[in-house]
Amino acid sequence: MKELIRTNDAVVLSFAESLMKDAEIPCFIADQGMSILEGSLGLLPRRFLVAEDDAIEARRILVDAGLESELRE
Repeated sequence: MKELIRTNDAVVLSFAESLMKDAEIPCFIADQGMSILEGSLGLLPRRFLVAEDDAIEARRILVDAGLESELRE
């Protein structure tokens, strides 16, 4: 899996997830369960992951959607 985004912003994650669903690219948001441990304060970032084989296309879709500033190197 390739990490494309790491953020506390649930809206960004939801938008990215929706874009991948539309493109039929499987994705996974890691560390969601950590919000239970932290009391849902949004202190711990979540990681947006896609398969290595889909990473280039997923990155292009996210850039085209205006999420370039959210992308990890």
